[in-house]
Amino acid sequence: MRFGLRVQLQPRSNGVFSFPRYCCTAPHQHPPLSSLPPRPSPRQIQQAHAQLITLGLASRRAPMSHLLAHCALSPSLPPSYPITIFNLIDIPNVFAINNLLRCISRSVHPEKCLLFYSELRRRAMPTNNYTYPFLLHACSRNPVLSEGQQVHSHVVKLGLDLDLFVRNALIHFYSACCEMELSKRVFDECPSERDVVSWNAMLAGYAKSGRVDAAEKVFDIMPERDVISWNSLIMGYVQNGILEKGLEVFRQMIDLGLMVNEATLVTVLSASAQLGLLEYGRFIHSTIKDLKFPISVALGTALVDMYAKCGCIDISKELFNELPERDAFSWNAMICGLATHGLGKEALELFEKFINEGLHPASVTFVGVLNACSRAGLVAEARRYFELMVKDYGIEPEMEHYGCMVDLLGRAGLVSEALELIEGMKIAPDPVLWGTLLGACKMHGLVDLGITIGQKLIELEPGHDGHYVLLAGIYAKARKWKDVITVRKLMSSRGTNKVAGLSLIEANGMVHRFVAGDREHEQSISIHKMLEVINQRLTEAGYMPDVAPILHDIGDEEKVHVIKEHSERLAIAFGFIVSKPGSPIRIVKNLRVCGDCHEFSKMVSKVFEREIIVRDGSRFHHFKEGKCSCSDYW
Repeated sequence: MRFGLRVQLQPRSNGVFSFPRYCCTAPHQHPPLSSLPPRPSPRQIQQAHAQLITLGLASRRAPMSHLLAHCALSPSLPPSYPITIFNLIDIPNVFAINNLLRCISRSVHPEKCLLFYSELRRRAMPTNNYTYPFLLHACSRNPVLSEGQQVHSHVVKLGLDLDLFVRNALIHFYSACCEMELSKRVFDECPSERDVVSWNAMLAGYAKSGRVDAAEKVFDIMPERDVISWNSLIMGYVQNGILEKGLEVFRQMIDLGLMVNEATLVTVLSASAQLGLLEYGRFIHSTIKDLKFPISVALGTALVDMYAKCGCIDISKELFNELPERDAFSWNAMICGLATHGLGKEALELFEKFINEGLHPASVTFVGVLNACSRAGLVAEARRYFELMVKDYGIEPEMEHYGCMVDLLGRAGLVSEALELIEGMKIAPDPVLWGTLLGACKMHGLVDLGITIGQKLIELEPGHDGHYVLLAGIYAKARKWKDVITVRKLMSSRGTNKVAGLSLIEANGMVHRFVAGDREHEQSISIHKMLEVINQRLTEAGYMPDVAPILHDIGDEEKVHVIKEHSERLAIAFGFIVSKPGSPIRIVKNLRVCGDCHEFSKMVSKVFEREIIVRDGSRFHHFKEGKCSCSDYW
């Protein structure tokens, strides 16, 4: 670090800073400090501080300034502690000032940096080029554009606008504010003053603001890339829903022999989890093992979550039990994973262990618990935990909690109780909640109530396709075909189209997609021939298609033809072609599986003795020996 004029500061007891004269002495390292690790714990900081006091150095500028520098590198240090240290320095210099700014900028109140700096300027005390990156970092934490622009104006007035460190901080600040035009203006002002950090700040800014195409262009023309460059591009893809592209870039990193960091690994594990793609997840896990990457809490939690969402709940449980350290996020991931697999009782047992460990449940913990009850039909338990959440832990129910309860009560046939719960909510119910109740009306044939709710939802969200589909389903169940046609015409006139059912399956490192009646796949002929073989074997075993889910006023023969080509059936047929005999067939579906496809999958698992694992829009279904893990409750 370069040393310039050192400001001597002395804060008054009321927290307002006064500023004595300055000196030009650079601080020196001292034995109690030289033994500290790169990221000292609060306890290690306190021990070093105690040694300095013992040595009579508790008010000396050099050792205490260096102690402040270590405070800035320590995670979880209370923000009041570095201020206390600063107050003990007889004649603080700019090195001490900058390190205090750095500590405050990383604290829970970064805005206090600006108050400190404001007093500094009023006293006409000198600063250096290291002061402004800390100030701009504080402005970036909870982006405040106007304050950061004022800091920028000071940078220009002081002639520091050509300093590389300051310029990089400005680019990052404007990017954090999603002001990419301003960020680019700073970036373009002085092409000779750029390094990989400058390029990375632009890349990350474009990615964060959703301009993935611009991020790609920056990445392609970068004169130099580091792991942060690759990670920023991957995060840009993943955060903007371009999950497979993010995973492809990660594979490129590995193929090029580039070193990855924890952030990269957690990001790509999240992408695999969202897609439910096990092969990608296994590849990432094998990379972690090959690199002998230490399993931190964050990385371990990401692995637990990935395997749970990719259908391997047993591996997820094994990893969870082997984690060297677990935090609340780890427990939440496991509880939610068990819930989506229909293992409600296991999820509740784990929650009780969570409480016995002395951990405090958060709002998301109870979302997992209530979801576990919902998936397993545990009505009494859900009522108890819903009450426990409010009375014992003071957590006010949010929309997700009400959603779990309405879903549970609706599936259990307690539609009146679900309606009563909605009408008694302290917050206004959103359309998703009413949509859940509408689904329950369809399930239990409550036509009149369903029509009332359906019409209300269409008024609230005329562009949401699901409301039209559910309302049409209720009319179809009552065989009111004219009303079905009316709803479909209304849907069409408003430019709202039904989301197509889509099924994904991995094979040989590629993701294959199928929609109903798909003929576009390169192996389409073989797939349809295999589907014919499957259908013939199932017919011989006594399977008869249930055409009730088909909401068109057409003959039963035509309905049978339509339902026989649903996307998951094509994916299953493809799975028979490309997978090893006896191995599970894993499918991810974007919508809830229909009743007949559910029965079809059960029969396939029995007749062909193949396990089929389907992750639909609601939960996991493990089909084995003619049964489903959901016990036909989904």
